[in-house]
Amino acid sequence: MPAKGQTVIQLFEELAPKWLALPDDAIGLQIGTLHKSVQKVLVALDVTMEVVEEAIALEVDLIISHHALIFRPLKNLQTDRPLGKIYEKCLKHDIAVYTAHTNLDIAQGGVNDMLAKAIQLQPTDCLAKVHEEKLYKFVCYVPQKQKEAVMHACFAAGAGHIGDYSHCSFQLEGVGTFKPGSGTDPYIGKQGQVEHVDEARLETVVPERLLKKVVQAMKQAHPYEEAAYDIFPLALPGKTYGLGRIGKLDRPITLGALAEQVKTAYHASFARIVGDIDRKVSKVAVLGGAGSKYIHQALFKGADVLITGDIDYHTAHDALAAGLCLIDPGHHIEHLMKQGVTDYLRAVLDKNHYKTEVLASKYSTEPFQIV
Repeated sequence: MPAKGQTVIQLFEELAPKWLALPDDAIGLQIGTLHKSVQKVLVALDVTMEVVEEAIALEVDLIISHHALIFRPLKNLQTDRPLGKIYEKCLKHDIAVYTAHTNLDIAQGGVNDMLAKAIQLQPTDCLAKVHEEKLYKFVCYVPQKQKEAVMHACFAAGAGHIGDYSHCSFQLEGVGTFKPGSGTDPYIGKQGQVEHVDEARLETVVPERLLKKVVQAMKQAHPYEEAAYDIFPLALPGKTYGLGRIGKLDRPITLGALAEQVKTAYHASFARIVGDIDRKVSKVAVLGGAGSKYIHQALFKGADVLITGDIDYHTAHDALAAGLCLIDPGHHIEHLMKQGVTDYLRAVLDKNHYKTEVLASKYSTEPFQIV
């Protein structure tokens, strides 16, 4: 059966959760409703009239876009205006529009990872840190016989990750005491009688965003009516999330050769270059969209070249004076997200046995032509 709209977005937000987005970014459901069955999804970079016409022809129920259709608060909705015509078309044909912008940029496996992978930039780190996840130590106490079941429930909910290691925990054996009061239905013992039980103290680490989920999973797996547990904030830094990516190429190449590689990998019709075209470069930063204000982060992290769009004249001069090369293949290189998100959604919907079709928009929303 096809998935509900809420289910499609819930699965998509496992890739690009909303909390990753920059403050005041225009993300989420912008038009229509998710309270409906979704037979077809169209993934697009922009929501233009041509993309909406494509969605109508394909009988699409939901458009997932990277760039927002409604970027600023509406003061009116006039259907004789260009944007108003698009809103009207979507509403008349019951097409919902959902946007994931900076959350998809920042997400692991999102736009910037797609761009880095396309030019074989490995391994990569984020260019500009945006979020650092808070970590907590989660401790619970459980009868010895049930400790494995409870611990694995916590792991399944996302606990126990330290770097590239999973299922991390520490266990201690001890004796727990309790006295069931009136009205209780104890798993072990009797009302009014102090019990001594061989228990395990289970410790693991949990990121803040998963804390409630892990506590809930523990309670569902725990045999006691009232499970005892503790939560301690940790001073240790958690996972870092940010905009852009930086890493090294397999081997140094000239700036000119890299620009040609960028054009091919990103299906770009042009690439503006700042710097000596014959200079050898190896450490590369890439940032989808408009990256003029990130040249200082690229310099600080030791990049030889920054690949990004919408470079202005004065920023180009600043980079040139600082010794940072630039390759500007345009803002539209983010179109790689269409196929990337399509592949991701197809996989997770199929894994969950939903018969919802996901299509990548074939319409190019590149506004520039080269003459």
